[in-house]
Amino acid sequence: MLLVLTVLNVPCYLFIRPRWIPLVFLIFSITLFALIVNFFRSPRRHYDGDTDRMVLSSVDGKVVALEKTYEGEYLKSEAIQLSVFMTPLNVHANWFPVQGRVLYTRHHKGRFMSAYLPKSSTDNERSTIAIETDDGNVIVARQVAGAIARRIVTYAQEGERAEFDDHLGFIKFGSRVDLFLPIDSEIFVKLGDKTIGGITPVARLPRKS
Repeated sequence: MLLVLTVLNVPCYLFIRPRWIPLVFLIFSITLFALIVNFFRSPRRHYDGDTDRMVLSSVDGKVVALEKTYEGEYLKSEAIQLSVFMTPLNVHANWFPVQGRVLYTRHHKGRFMSAYLPKSSTDNERSTIAIETDDGNVIVARQVAGAIARRIVTYAQEGERAEFDDHLGFIKFGSRVDLFLPIDSEIFVKLGDKTIGGITPVARLPRKS
């Protein structure tokens, strides 16, 4: 990207007059490059809080859905859906929300509606990841593309270990992550709350007998 912008800006500076035109183009190019670098950053984070049955937010963003629903792809049961929406200014790396073992991963082609819409969870381009926690709970995380997002990357693979500090995937220019939790989970957030991926506790899972 930097090379392309440089190739475009050099001849613009040398041959286009008046001088304010290449200056405006240069400012635009610098701004565009800064936004792209900001968007694709993928920081390493470490969670050092309570880990007992804890669920962390997978992404940076705002809680836009918190409701009882039916998860029909893997759990095939009622669950609490907790969805966090990312703006283009948020980090778009995705962290594992729980610690345990990855049971299932599937990518589904779909539409590119706004990720704010409820049906985006089932109709949009998406990837579904099921994880069994160390204490025996099973949760589902779903990466959902949106109106701008066109590429979902899922690093999680079936059979691998899930850890809070590890990246689950990345949604390029993208949109939201849905968590489907056991119906009797203790929820720590509410609609409109801001979260930090891999850091913010959003729920505690029920204790298995």
